[in-house]
Amino acid sequence: MDKTWDFKGWATRHNVKCSDGRIIKEGAFQHNNNQTVPLVWNHNHTDADNVLGHALLEYRKEGVYAYGKFNNTSQGQNAKELVHNGDITALSIYANQLKENNKDVIHGNIREVSLVLAGANPGAYIEAVLVHGEASKEEAVIWNNGEIELEHSEKNPDENPEGKPDGNENPEENPDENPEENPDEKPKENPEEDPEEDPEEDPQKGLEHSKEEKDKMDKTIQEVFDTLNEEQKLMVYALVGAAQQEGENDMKQNAFEGKDLETGEDKVLTHAEFEEAVKDAKKSGSLKDAFIAHGITNIDTLFPEEQSLGAPETISRDMEWVAGVMAAVSRSPFSRIKSTALNITADEARAKGYVKGAQKVEEVITSLKRVTTPTTVYKLQKLDRDDVIDITDFDVIVYMKSEMRVMLNEELARAFLIGDGRSGASPDKINPLNIRPVYGDDPVYTVVRTLTPAADATLAQKAKAFIQDIVRSRKLYKGSGNPTLYTTEDQLVEMLLLEDTNGRVIYDTVDKLKTALRVKNIVTVPVMEGVNRVVGEDQFDLVGILVNLIDYAVGADRGGEVSMFDDFDLNFNKYEYLIETRCSGALKKPYSAIVFENKTVVAQG
Repeated sequence: MDKTWDFKGWATRHNVKCSDGRIIKEGAFQHNNNQTVPLVWNHNHTDADNVLGHALLEYRKEGVYAYGKFNNTSQGQNAKELVHNGDITALSIYANQLKENNKDVIHGNIREVSLVLAGANPGAYIEAVLVHGEASKEEAVIWNNGEIELEHSEKNPDENPEGKPDGNENPEENPDENPEENPDEKPKENPEEDPEEDPEEDPQKGLEHSKEEKDKMDKTIQEVFDTLNEEQKLMVYALVGAAQQEGENDMKQNAFEGKDLETGEDKVLTHAEFEEAVKDAKKSGSLKDAFIAHGITNIDTLFPEEQSLGAPETISRDMEWVAGVMAAVSRSPFSRIKSTALNITADEARAKGYVKGAQKVEEVITSLKRVTTPTTVYKLQKLDRDDVIDITDFDVIVYMKSEMRVMLNEELARAFLIGDGRSGASPDKINPLNIRPVYGDDPVYTVVRTLTPAADATLAQKAKAFIQDIVRSRKLYKGSGNPTLYTTEDQLVEMLLLEDTNGRVIYDTVDKLKTALRVKNIVTVPVMEGVNRVVGEDQFDLVGILVNLIDYAVGADRGGEVSMFDDFDLNFNKYEYLIETRCSGALKKPYSAIVFENKTVVAQG
């Protein structure tokens, strides 16, 4: 143990009312006495460089006192200088496994002590919301408005040979104790060790443990549980089931006790009877039936009804690509999009040499213009009022509205990239003249690259040809910045599995593949799987789209943005919810996208 400490001070105090009305009660952190925890800068747990040293905790009646020691890292020594210079004057603790009783914090586990900027937090308060239950994983940062004090490094070690802080080295530091009342006696290093004191009145009594006892205390719950035999584990399962009934934290009754129906006296299941019940359960295969056979009538306490875990799990396609598409497109405050481009690549647009006496020929520039008008995209949902009332496990309306927005975004992202895929005869089809998909757009805006692999080509050969064509066709891309490759998961896997002639994987990470393809990112789009077009006897399978969606404009007038409406149908007793948007979409820059397809011959019947 260190013989000197760099500073000391209150890590937290008892009976201080926090800004949210909660109070840290005496004994909440009593079990942390004499524990050493990391000393951290401002509760930043993301980097080991933020560990400045360690702190020894000392439980006192007024709170938890800390003795800090800085490490020899540059960060530790810098913090030491800040403290010694008076720049940093406050401490704070980070605790978890919190338990609350009527606004009183009665239990917690201190994980670290931090140096904090005192000026930002004038009083003690808890940032996290506490939940019931000692086994809670809720965490809290508890601030303290007390200032830290410096320890003198040149202090004589002989005065304290064990290096243990006494907390009372300067009588003025502890106004609760008056040395004049006992001038002939040396102040006790640990008052709680006085055998004449009543242990019931001293919360620190009995905190000193042997090494063997401390080792036992340091065991995790799982380690302790693993030491139990099968019968003991069955009893733990039963007790936990009873304790968790109806979501309560405290067991209101003993699951193994009851009233004798004949005498009215308490009936108790003895340990011998319990063992016999377990043996019967092993034979019959039913623990519940075995307990009933031994007179345990309140069996529902041991085997409570199943409880819902909340909102149901949603089965859907991978939606990660949707957010990327919606964030990447550019937005226009006007729903009618007009794009204009001038083609100056033709020979007629070139500058010309002049021959004396000849007539000068004017330049010819081809103008490209198109206008895209808006369309409405919507999703309508109805719920019977009886269902809304009967579903109590979760807020079905909130869940449904969230699902509607997710599905609307997916439909818009699909329409921007490849179209909605519905037949032209479908009344639900999103008109491709209003929201023009990149796949299938005019050749002036989308360049099409067709690969024709051999009929017997392997997946690896097709993937290699795909990579080569992306690299070779990069010169055709005239869009903004570095494009993104949108493809399928299967296509990406085949590219990552490519091997060289020695059997070594060529692209062992996606980043290496991105560098080889000269793209900003590779995004897999589940709805691209199976997308194709048929022209005569030929089928063209979509394998990739190269585009920077900043060149794709989405326009919506004021009022045409995404909106949610709800109504109630009295005649049918139904809630109705509608989410819709009225917008247009189209590429605005010529040759800003490249589509890659594999050509196959359609089999003739």
